[in-house]
Amino acid sequence: MGELGLPDLDPTSDRPVFKQIADHLRAAIDSKELSPGEKLPSESQLIGHYDVARMTVRHALQILQSEGLTVAEHGKGVFVRSRPPVRRLASDRFARHHREQGKAAFIAEAEEAGVTPSVDSIDVTESTPSTEIASKLNLASDDLVIVRTRRYLLDGHPVELATSYIPASIARDSRIAQADSGPGGIYARLEELGHRLDHFTEEIRARMPLRGEARALRLAPGVPVFHLVRTAYDQAGRAVEVCDTVMSSDAYVLSYELPAR
Repeated sequence: MGELGLPDLDPTSDRPVFKQIADHLRAAIDSKELSPGEKLPSESQLIGHYDVARMTVRHALQILQSEGLTVAEHGKGVFVRSRPPVRRLASDRFARHHREQGKAAFIAEAEEAGVTPSVDSIDVTESTPSTEIASKLNLASDDLVIVRTRRYLLDGHPVELATSYIPASIARDSRIAQADSGPGGIYARLEELGHRLDHFTEEIRARMPLRGEARALRLAPGVPVFHLVRTAYDQAGRAVEVCDTVMSSDAYVLSYELPAR
């Protein structure tokens, strides 16, 4: 190990020098030798340690930034990215007992994980849905929906953007159409309105974020998102809500229990 606590370059390796440097720094981050929020050695320190050109060091640092491991602050240096707390996205997160306790799924799971949940940027409107949303909700082209958009945070870190679409014929003049939907969230309100929930379907894919999503979630370059579309059905088989959600991938672990029958 050199004076910076980093290995020396391997002159016998066919791996490019800038990738070797990136490997060393990545290993230090993964092992917590460089902890979240900690400043990486400066370009000058790395140049002196490895005896390489400045551009070689910059290429190495760009790799780490593209992987979402570091952030560069102008005039201050490069820092290990502070990641949001991880929330496990479990298959039972919409269990009725959470609603009966007056807790929406996000709040219940965050509290169980020992982190502080919050919601901001709440907006509620009534509008005509897209063709895709109308199809999922089995609505006519001129039917309206209540649209609820919000941003979820864990310990102050934004981790999720969600937009719910509920048929206006169900939700108009209820608390679902208000910014504060009340204890247990909109699923509790739907059940109070006579739509006892029976099951959900989810479609999940990973992709790179759009510019507005990256800004709202404060994502570092190279960090993808999970794009999840969930449809809620009542016991009569009617689709009563579609939730279009974009989640920071490094803030979630997808964990599902699947029956083997």
